[in-house]
Amino acid sequence: MKRLFWIGVGAAAGVYVSRRLADARQQLTPQGIGANLADGLRELGAGLGAFGAEVRAGMQTREDELTQLVEKRTGGQLPTYGEALRSENSGERAPGAGS
Repeated sequence: MKRLFWIGVGAAAGVYVSRRLADARQQLTPQGIGANLADGLRELGAGLGAFGAEVRAGMQTREDELTQLVEKRTGGQLPTYGEALRSENSGERAPGAGS
């Protein structure tokens, strides 16, 4: 019974090692290296996209905080970016831009 157990363990280990070697051999081919490189670049792109989204969200939060602070201290309403551009192009002062 012990011998049968060890034969089974040896066979399982042999199958495991042979599969790992086949995978390693595949990864060392030009196609395997290209696939690994493509996966790495895809992960890098996703990470950079997530970082950019976090930065934009932080910028928007900080802009909202600063807008509230300015409005609280001045007692007036700040114009939105679009309102400021429209009034600048027409030569008028933006609503809430002061006196």
